[in-house]
Amino acid sequence: MSINLFDLTGKTALITGGVHGLGMAMAKGLGHAGAKIVVNDLSQEAINNAITEYKSVGIDAYGYVFNVTDETAVIENIAKIEAEVGPIDILVNNAGIIKRTPIIDMEVVDFEAVIKVDLISPFIVSKNVAKGMIKRGGGKIINICSMMSELGRDSVSAYAAAKGGSKMLTKNMATEWAKFNIQTNGIGPGYFATSQTAPIRVNGHPFNEFIISRTPAGRWGNPEDLQGAAIFLSSRASDFVNGHIVYVDGGILATIGKPSNEE
Repeated sequence: MSINLFDLTGKTALITGGVHGLGMAMAKGLGHAGAKIVVNDLSQEAINNAITEYKSVGIDAYGYVFNVTDETAVIENIAKIEAEVGPIDILVNNAGIIKRTPIIDMEVVDFEAVIKVDLISPFIVSKNVAKGMIKRGGGKIINICSMMSELGRDSVSAYAAAKGGSKMLTKNMATEWAKFNIQTNGIGPGYFATSQTAPIRVNGHPFNEFIISRTPAGRWGNPEDLQGAAIFLSSRASDFVNGHIVYVDGGILATIGKPSNEE
């Protein structure tokens, strides 16, 4: 019985931007649990490469080119996905960008660009996917938040603002849609070992040492570490879980950190 609670066989999951990195890792987890995987990107080449990767590990996967900030394109492609692949049972709002600029130097247009992708697009995609979920009697929505949903950090004001907003958007979606048997929750990743972080994940690099010492688990996360949370929040196991953010961070948010004189 407990194993069946996590079975996603027969489900269709849309993971926005799930063509690489942590989005792909979560999508693989859902795929290995039985779900059909749908990803999107702005690049057909990126989608082709991702689909090849998914199929190489035995996952039934599909890809669509559209911009998650364009509501007309989102509506059109949701209709295509549901006609060609199946009704969207699981939505993971993963697509996102970051611009590292101090507030004093950041242009309004750049701030707005981050907010548009990281906060407005989950609103656009979720509201249009939720319409079908409401008609069908339920569904799962997962917003990818961040430790920046709780903490600030130098030079990421727009990203932190968007991810803080994502936390509260998640709670409000849960408030409005739980009565329709839609569970809306978030995942907040910590610091993960990806191709983007490879250059700084070397012995002696100050940031590498900082992350390892700041994380109670004493290491960077592996992308696969996100799969359990994604499967849980996509499955029947979370049918009475609404409006929570699961921080997969090795314990960073649980502690103020070590004092400088502590080994």
